[in-house]
Amino acid sequence: MTDRRRRMHPAPRGLPDAGALSSRPRAVVIGAGIAGLAAATGLAERGIAVDVIEREDYLGGRVGAWTEHHRGVQLAMNRGFHAFFRQYYNLRELLRRVDPQLSMLTPVDDYPLIDGAGRRDSFRGLPRTPPFNALAFALRSPTFRLRDLARIDVRAAAPLAAVSLPDVYHRLDHIDAETFLKSLNFPTAARHLAFEVFSRSFFASPTQLSAAELATMFHIYFLGSSEGLIFDVANANYDTALWQPLQDYLSELEVRFHQGTAVARIERGHTFRVHTDTGDQLDADAVVLATDVAGLQQIVAASPGLGDDLWRARIARLGAAPPFLVHRLWLDRPVAAPRPAFLGTAGHEPLDNISVLDRYERQAARWTRQRGGSVVELHSYAVESAQPKDAMLSRLHQLYPETARAEVVYERVLHRRDCPLFAPGTYAQRPTVATPLPGLALAGDGIRIDLPVALMERAATTGWSAANQTLAQWGLAGHALCTVPTEGRSALLRFFAGRERLSPQ
Repeated sequence: MTDRRRRMHPAPRGLPDAGALSSRPRAVVIGAGIAGLAAATGLAERGIAVDVIEREDYLGGRVGAWTEHHRGVQLAMNRGFHAFFRQYYNLRELLRRVDPQLSMLTPVDDYPLIDGAGRRDSFRGLPRTPPFNALAFALRSPTFRLRDLARIDVRAAAPLAAVSLPDVYHRLDHIDAETFLKSLNFPTAARHLAFEVFSRSFFASPTQLSAAELATMFHIYFLGSSEGLIFDVANANYDTALWQPLQDYLSELEVRFHQGTAVARIERGHTFRVHTDTGDQLDADAVVLATDVAGLQQIVAASPGLGDDLWRARIARLGAAPPFLVHRLWLDRPVAAPRPAFLGTAGHEPLDNISVLDRYERQAARWTRQRGGSVVELHSYAVESAQPKDAMLSRLHQLYPETARAEVVYERVLHRRDCPLFAPGTYAQRPTVATPLPGLALAGDGIRIDLPVALMERAATTGWSAANQTLAQWGLAGHALCTVPTEGRSALLRFFAGRERLSPQ
């Protein structure tokens, strides 16, 4: 939290603890990903009796982890690579509950980007102050030249330079990111290497992504924050580094966990009754639904008493992003020493990035010391083909030729489709944390919240917000939130963006 212009959102006021009430309220949190764990933490810290129901055997959702077994050897496995940026304030507050110094995270010195022609961008050594960070990145890029600045359509780029939330959604949500990027007159190579790498972080191609989401992301990471563009990674498997300690912390607050259990339906009477697939029933005064899109739709469809028809229709219309694939390889030979811990790729379809896990993850490093090999993870977002694994591996061999001679000791392939889709024109219809039903709140990275947050940080922020909303019904104090500024940092750029919006088209 080094940005002095970060935005603090004060905690809702109220009683300090549920002990001041005549009886102790009960809440059920459905889903133990980041959103659910943040909601459970926010509620339990105010004395609410909390049950957390999670259909998987592990916590963390898409940031989950577990242990594989191969020939008597334990191998750590994650759902995939995740970058913990410094401007993820609300996620970091959750992690600080168990590690105030965040020693479970370690910085990645750089994460270069490489395109199909071999051109390479880097984030190392950039200034941290906007807009000089974005300008330096562009002018240092081999795909961008000073003369290209004169070709940029300033009017089209105005919303990108002066994002204001939620206004940016009213201005740009109707068009897709690809169309918007082309309208800026950015050099094609620069557009592919820089912007599209970010857009695919939403697990969708730029043609399927709202331009407003891309502009918000640009604001969060470039022009809205001075936290810098270098991120941290967990220095151990996610279950060991993050979620087991947090589960222990919450258990001390008397939170009860029901893992490997799915919710079948929810009944609404005087209170809520949550039915699980094991036949159990949990009664609660409040419920936080913090599942993925498919899980949310299944529960709502099976629970006719939840919400009004309009709200239920909004839930039913939610879309999931195309599938993504994670391919983790345990190789019998080391990756060359100069290889970065993380490499983003563009123009190397279907490969989107490469991680060398033994550079930073404790369990992977231990395995490589014992075997003399390496642990590598490949990602493919917005998977078009049914099985791109072989093509991804071929791209790895092209980029890191030494891996072509390595034998695969063990491999694990995950093919999932559980990320939300932020398609053009869907912002106004997305469900928010608040619902039409008192006592019911939503949380997750697919839930709308009009703050400059995305991905893991959106999950954490909606989780805290769901806890705040639930606490307010009992007159209890909530938890403060923190974000990057909710509008562009430059008054001059905001002025010109305002003139562009008001000028005749």
